[in-house]
Amino acid sequence: MNKKIKLLALLVFLFVGFSYGCISNTNTSTTSTVSEKPKVLTISTTTSLYDTGILENVVAPIFKEKYNIELRFIPKGTGGAILDAKSGASDAILVHALSKEQAFMEEGYGVNRKVFAYNFFVIVGPKDDPAGIRGLSVTEALKKIVEYGRAHPDQLVWVSRDDGSGTNTKEIALWKNAGFEFEALKNESWFGTTGSGMGNTLLYTSERNAYTLSDIGTYLKYQKEGKINLDVLVDKGEELINVYAIIIINPEKIPGKDFEGAMLLAEWLTSEEGQKAIAEYGKDEFGRPLFYPAVPVLKSQEGDVFKWILKYGFMKDGDKYTECPEKFRYKPTYDFFEFPASVVEG
Repeated sequence: MNKKIKLLALLVFLFVGFSYGCISNTNTSTTSTVSEKPKVLTISTTTSLYDTGILENVVAPIFKEKYNIELRFIPKGTGGAILDAKSGASDAILVHALSKEQAFMEEGYGVNRKVFAYNFFVIVGPKDDPAGIRGLSVTEALKKIVEYGRAHPDQLVWVSRDDGSGTNTKEIALWKNAGFEFEALKNESWFGTTGSGMGNTLLYTSERNAYTLSDIGTYLKYQKEGKINLDVLVDKGEELINVYAIIIINPEKIPGKDFEGAMLLAEWLTSEEGQKAIAEYGKDEFGRPLFYPAVPVLKSQEGDVFKWILKYGFMKDGDKYTECPEKFRYKPTYDFFEFPASVVEG
């Protein structure tokens, strides 16, 4: 009887031990699988970045390979990207409209802004240039377009995105500098709007043989691919600089966001590796980069472009210009560029 009891006890022990070992091995395997699955970081972005392909073709693959974090993009104009971020849809935003960015941060939604790239806006239009704006300054070109449009009220002459984007924000400022109010122009028959992204607006402008404002990156991509038939007619002037920044969602304003992952993306975009990737994108296909890295220019503190980035892409903070005023800094893991106001105003 004692032998039977001992044998039974041994069998129970072996069975429990074997079962526990199987369960333990199963759990270990599951944990390993879960740990290898990439995290997902959601980014609201302006279409002028997304439409060029740099985000999905360059940034996302490198970032996933390096950090095992998958980037998912919500492409809209800057205004739409900001609204998405406010609703809690994203962990960070990639935008290019300083006034809207500052308002977003003032409302407490954004922190730790970093400038990472720039290019230029251009006015594009028909190759035969019926309004005669080729080579003019921005202000003179816009005056000519209004003059031509009013002389041809039955013809679509200008196409605006009118979507609250960074490009649209720049356009409104350019019209104002030329002496015109955007809302009043919209009521004139020669002035059209799409309410859409940069790519769609370029397609429509080309189809209608009209003029529009575009970032140079999207224009080059669509022109190279044969999607549009438009010429760059105006590309000179400091006011055409187009500065891109990443803003991290404030975790205290919208809890549950991946603050650490978003900060990692900001660090990578402004790192030597990230800046090199930006500088190289487009060179082989278009003979020139679609975007320029901002960090080397800011480090050099030299040249007109340096001053233009500060003037149109930095925020005033007391007696200095900075990419991120101190009140908008939250547990930063990187430094911020800041320069005396005299560099811009002197």
